[in-house]
Amino acid sequence: MTVDDVLREFKGTIRGSIPASVDVSDVEFEGALLVIYTKTPDRFAKNKDLVKNLAKTLQKRIVVRPDPTVLTDIDLSEKKIRNIIPKDAEITNIYFQPDVGEVTIEALKPGAAIGKEGQLLNEIRKQINWTPKIIRAPPIQSKTVGEIRGYLRQMSDERKEILQRIGKKLHRGVSVGEKYVRIIALGGFREVGRSCTMLHTQDSKVLIDCGIDVSSETNGSPYIHLPEVLPFEALDAVVITHAHLDHCGLLPLLYKYGYSGPVYCTPPTRDLMTLLQMDYLKVAASDAKKIPYSSEHIRSVIKHCIAIGYGDTTDITPDIRLTFHNAGHILGSSTCHFHIGEGLYNIAFSGDIKYERTWLFNPAVNHFPRVEAIVVESTYGGREDHQPSRREATERLKDIIRTSLKKKGKVLVPVFAVGRSQEVMIVLENLVSTKEIPPVPVYLDGMIWEATAIHTAYPEYLNTKLRSQIFQRGDNPLLSEIFKRVDSVEMREKIIQDTDPCVVLATSGMMNGGPVMEYFKTWASDERNSIVFVGYQAEGTLGRRIQRGSRELTLNDGGNIINIQMNMQIDTCDGFSGHSDRRQLIGYINNMSPRPERIIFGHGEESKCLDISSTIHKKLNINTVAPMNLECIRLV
Repeated sequence: MTVDDVLREFKGTIRGSIPASVDVSDVEFEGALLVIYTKTPDRFAKNKDLVKNLAKTLQKRIVVRPDPTVLTDIDLSEKKIRNIIPKDAEITNIYFQPDVGEVTIEALKPGAAIGKEGQLLNEIRKQINWTPKIIRAPPIQSKTVGEIRGYLRQMSDERKEILQRIGKKLHRGVSVGEKYVRIIALGGFREVGRSCTMLHTQDSKVLIDCGIDVSSETNGSPYIHLPEVLPFEALDAVVITHAHLDHCGLLPLLYKYGYSGPVYCTPPTRDLMTLLQMDYLKVAASDAKKIPYSSEHIRSVIKHCIAIGYGDTTDITPDIRLTFHNAGHILGSSTCHFHIGEGLYNIAFSGDIKYERTWLFNPAVNHFPRVEAIVVESTYGGREDHQPSRREATERLKDIIRTSLKKKGKVLVPVFAVGRSQEVMIVLENLVSTKEIPPVPVYLDGMIWEATAIHTAYPEYLNTKLRSQIFQRGDNPLLSEIFKRVDSVEMREKIIQDTDPCVVLATSGMMNGGPVMEYFKTWASDERNSIVFVGYQAEGTLGRRIQRGSRELTLNDGGNIINIQMNMQIDTCDGFSGHSDRRQLIGYINNMSPRPERIIFGHGEESKCLDISSTIHKKLNINTVAPMNLECIRLV
C-alpha cells in the first residue's frame, strides 16, 4: 500500500466518523502529524472527544487546524487581538505562523492576556479563527529569535510543502524480512570534536549530530563522505543533541550537498545553533579560512527544523521514534532516546551531560521507559578527572577576583557564549550582591549578550529554583546592572585602555579567535592582570597552551606574526564545566533506570574513553566499548 493509499483510507475514516455539520476541507501528513483542516474550527472544538477518538482509531497524532481560507487577515487579526486583550497585560509582540494557523502573543502579564478560565483566548479564536498561544515576554529581546520567527513566517508556504514531503516519506511503511540495528562512528570517538554518529536500521538512516572540530586544521570534519552516508538524499533525519559547534557546526553543509530532510532538536537548540553557525562563518571569514557553507545553507536548516520539547515523542522514520530529555549541559541540550521498531530495541545518546544541578539547569535525566544501550560522553572520564563542586568553584573565583582587584588589575575570562557565560554571570551577580567582591563593572563581549537574551526567551528550560526566583520573586540575576554590554569596537578599545579594574567575559572560550584576543594581546604583559579558564581547553588550542604555562607566545594577528610575553596570572577555575566528571559519569550510569545492557563511550580523549569504559565494565559488570572513528557496532 502506497502513502497516498494510506492517506486516502484515513480521509475516508475521518469523514465517516465526524458529524455532517463539521466541514473537513483537507487531510494531510505534515511531518509525524496527521493534520485535519476545517472551515468550521469552532464546531470541532465543541466535540471535545472527536479528535481523541480519531487518534485512537487511526493510531496517529492528530492536529486540527483552521483552513487557510477562514483565517482573518494578519493586520486585521492583530488589531482585534489588541482590542480584546486589556492594556494592563502589556503585550510586547505578536507573531503569526500561517503554516500552522497559530498566533503567539508575548505579554509581560500572561494571566491578564489569557483571561479568567481562558475567556479571552476563546474570544480571540472565535473572532479571527487563528489558534492563540500566550507566552511570557522575555526581558531581553533576542535579535536571533525575532529573525528566525520572521523568516519562518515569510517561508510559511514552502515550510508547509516541506512538512508534507517529510510526512509522506515518514509514512512509507516498513519492510519485511530481517531486522537489524547498528551504529557507525563517524566522528567524536576517542576524541573531542566533530561529533557524528549514524543510527542505521533496515528501513532508516539517522544522523545524530554533525559537528566540526574548530581546533583542527586537517581533521575538522566527520567522516560523512563514507558510502554508508552518501548520498545525503538517502538520509531520513538528522538529530542534534545541542548547539555547540562540535555537535552542529557542519549541519548546513549537508543541505549544500543535497540533503533536504528534517532536523530534530529543541527550540532553544535551533536558535542557539543558528547564532553559533552564523558566528562561525563570520570568524572564519575574518581569519581568511575556507568557509564550508554560506548563510543560505543555515537558513535551509531553519526551514527544515522540527523543534520538539523535552518529553515529547515523535516518529522520525517509519521504524524509529524519538524523545528528548534534559541533558543538563547547556540551554536546550538533550539526551536523545530512540525507540526502534515495535519494541525491537531502545538506544539513547547522552550528548554532553551534566549529572548535577547547576546554577542554570536541572541534572541530566537518566530514567527511561526502556533502554538496551546508551552512547555516553567521556570528556572528563579519566582517572584524575575530579571536579570541584559548584560551591568550591564559587569560592575559587571569588579569591581570584579579589586578589587581582587588590593589585588594581583586570580579570579576563575566556568563555563559550552559551552556557559557561551565563553560569559565571550568575555567580558574579551573587558575589557582588552579597558584597563578597567589590561592585566592579563586568563587561560582556562577543555573542554573550545575544546568547543570554535567548536564555531569557526560554525560562522553562532553566532549573526549578531559578525559574521560581524569576517568576515568583521577579528577580533575574542575568539582568543585573553590573553587566555591561560591549556593543562597539570603540567601547572595546576604551575598556582595553582604561586603567580601572574590571572583569571581562569574552568569546571565544578556547581563545581560537574572537574579541577575547583583543583584550589578551594588550593585557598579557601586565602581571597585575589575571586570565581565568572556566571551560574545557582542547588540545592544540591557544587556551590549552596558556593553561599549561607557556610564557612566550607567537600569534598570527591578521596576517602579522606577533610575539607576546605572558606575565599575567594564569588561573583555572574548575567546577564550572557543563560536562560530568568521572564520579558523576559513574553515578549517572549506576543510577540509570533501567540498567542498560551495553554502553558505548565517546566524546573524550582516547585514554579517557578507554579508562571509563574499563572502569564501568569492572565496577558495574556491564558490556562496554570505546570504539574508534569508522567502526560499526551491530546491536541487533
